Parts: sequence; C-alpha cells; structure tokens
Amino acid sequence: MKFGVILDGVGGPSWAWRREHIEPTASTDINAYIAEAQSAEAAKIDFVFIADTLSITPKSSPHFLNRLEPMTLLGAIAAHTSRIGMVGTLSTSFTEPFTAARQLASLDRISKGRAGWNIVTSAIESAAHNHSQDALPPIDDRYRRALEHVTVVRALWDSWEDDAFVPDKVSGRFFDQSKLHALKHKGEFFRVDGPLNIARSPQGHPVLFQAGASDGGRDLAAKTGDAIFGVGRTLEDAKEYYDDIKRRAKAFGRAAEEIVFMPGVDAIVAETQEEAERKYEEACAYVSYEESLSWMSFFFSYHDFSKYDPDELFPDVGDVGQNSYRSVTNYIKGVASREKLTLRQLARRFAIPRTDFIGGAEQVADACERWFKAGAVDGFMLSASVGRLQDFYDLVVPILQKRGLFKKDYEADTFRGHLGLPPVPNRYTVAREGGRGRD
Repeated sequence: MKFGVILDGVGGPSWAWRREHIEPTASTDINAYIAEAQSAEAAKIDFVFIADTLSITPKSSPHFLNRLEPMTLLGAIAAHTSRIGMVGTLSTSFTEPFTAARQLASLDRISKGRAGWNIVTSAIESAAHNHSQDALPPIDDRYRRALEHVTVVRALWDSWEDDAFVPDKVSGRFFDQSKLHALKHKGEFFRVDGPLNIARSPQGHPVLFQAGASDGGRDLAAKTGDAIFGVGRTLEDAKEYYDDIKRRAKAFGRAAEEIVFMPGVDAIVAETQEEAERKYEEACAYVSYEESLSWMSFFFSYHDFSKYDPDELFPDVGDVGQNSYRSVTNYIKGVASREKLTLRQLARRFAIPRTDFIGGAEQVADACERWFKAGAVDGFMLSASVGRLQDFYDLVVPILQKRGLFKKDYEADTFRGHLGLPPVPNRYTVAREGGRGRD
C-alpha cells in the first residue's frame, strides 16, 4: 500500500493549534516543514501533500490565516530531501495554464521528478473576490474550465521532446528545432500558444491528484487523475468510491490500475487501545462548540450557523453549500437527516470523528490491512489534526512492513515510480514512432 502525509503546520481545524506539542508558528516555519518532510522520508512515506486556501475571514482556522504558499514551500523542501514525492495545490479557477505548467515543471525539475499537482477548482465564494471576480462560477462551469486547464497544462509539458537539447558549442546548435512544439490552443476558457520554456523531468509529467467527490468531480478525477485524494469515512464508503472511480476511468478509455485511490485518515495510534482512547479524549477537550461549528461552516462557504439553536435538529439550510464543497455538505446533511442529530451533536462529530484508525498499533495496522485487502483503497493520506504522524511511523509502519504490506525502502527515484505508475511519454515522440501516448 501507499502512504502520503498532509503537512498542515498547526493543523487544519480551528482548535488544532492549541495542542501541547504544536508550535504556534508551525504554519510559517520552513524548518518545521523540512523536519516533517525528512521524518516522513525516513519512514519511507511516498509523498508529502500541501493543501491551500485562497481567501480568509476572521473566523478562519489559524492555519488558514497565516501559511506558506505551496509551490514556494515545496521548492524549499525539495532541496532538503532526495526521494519523497511532493504534492502542491493550485486552483484551475484562479491560475492560467501556462503559469501553472511552468511552476509545476520547475518543481519537477528541481526535485528530479518528484512533483505532483493537487488539482482543485476552488469552492469558496470569497476566493473569487480575491481574483477580480464578482462571484464564484457555477460548479459545472468550474469543472469544464478545470478539464480544459489540465488538458492545456499536459500539452505544454510536452513542448520539448526528451532529446530535444543537443548543445554543441562548436556548431553553435543548442537544440533540435524539430523537437520543439508550439501548442496554439484556442478553447472555451483559454488561448495559449506555447511552447513552455522548460524541459520535462525524468517522470515526464508531475503526478496529477484530484479530490472530486461530486458526480462532476468524480468524472474529472477519472479523466485526469493519476491519484485520487478522497473521503472514505467507512470501509463501505471507500469501496463504493474506489469501484465507481475505476468504472468511470474504464469508460473514459483508461485502465483501472492507472489510478491510485487514497482516502484521508487522521489516525490516533498508541501502544494500547486504552492509551489511544486517552489521546482521543484529550484532543476532544480542546474543541469547543463554537470552534467545531466554525470548522464545519467553512465547507458551507462560511455560512453562519451560530444563529441557530445548537440543541435543535440540524437546520434546513436549503441550497447552501451546493456551489461550495458539495459532497461534504451533502454528506453532513444526509447524516443529520438519517440520525436526527442536533446541530451541536453534528458539529462535534464532524470536528473529531471516530474512525477505524483509533487504537493500539496492531489494531490500526489491522484496519489498514482490512481496507486494503477489501479492494477499497490503494493506500492512505495521513493527517495529524488529532493524532501524531510520528506515532504512526514508529508504531504502525514497522508492523505493515513485517506483514509485507509496505516497503522497507524506496524502490524508485521518481514520484510516479513510488506510486507504481510509469513515466508519461512525450506525445510527439510517440506519434512519430507510431504509438499512442497520453492525451
């Protein structure tokens, strides 16, 4: 199985920074990020992952209020690591394809083939206001733009064939012009001539991550994703998503094994179940009702839930959230309806959910193995908003290695290699040789 870790400084939820072991400056401390990445690399973790937000309010999580920009941060991490992959978030709604292609290709060259792109469409209304737009475009428009954006970026990454540069000081010939390709793209959202002014890395293209959970998001993931960062709250949920994405991928002419699915997990691990329960209760003690409500409201574009009675059933908020994180908000509404939960109960459960990954080391390893062997996941994305990543490295990783479920050392030099994915061949080289490359 594969593992990635989410590096989120002081932690994603609004209360996470208050934990005893967290330094309040962690979200902007480059040395802290480097140390986290090096610890993950020592544990043979496949990649680190940096999420992002493009707007804040006074109620935003402390990590959102003051954080480093992903591409800049990963460039620094690349210089202090040698094997671990690195994924950064860039929005297709608020970047131009040429700029995104250049940033990601640069990171891929700097890291010698270890870069990845977390493709997001952005789902918070206020992000549009920070990018000269009056409103966030409808979700279907965002997905169409995203598909065209990714298509253009991929094409730009193939501007140079791998053997295009043939520097000869005697003749003065620096490159083979027949192996440089302009794009001349004109589409619904973008006009991009190209070519890109940077050569490809050893893995061809950076790894493409996508986290779509709505119907349109799943289609985008199945069309474009090399790896899917999904939500698997239960084994059954994860299995449904896994099977659906693989089915959609086949419908789009892709092989199922071309996509790696890894749901997010916040594991709480200890030597014993009792100790893990104590850690869970300690974390819960930090979470006030107001903080859990604030964290949940983020996914509803900061809808003001404080105006409702906390001990009444979850309110009918109509279409709020439908143009935001739709899959998350629909899930919350569905749980509230099925289980007749009050607003207070639901906010608490959402803030610190109970999962299969809270327990002693053997129990958590058993859960990882059970999900993996059930064909529900290809691996997991680990976060540390509640638990500690080092506990997982020290206690669970050795068990999985002993069981033959996780590698004892890196077996490849590139990020694609870590995930069991082949390098992406240059489309123009493939066409010249009569083969079929990736569109």
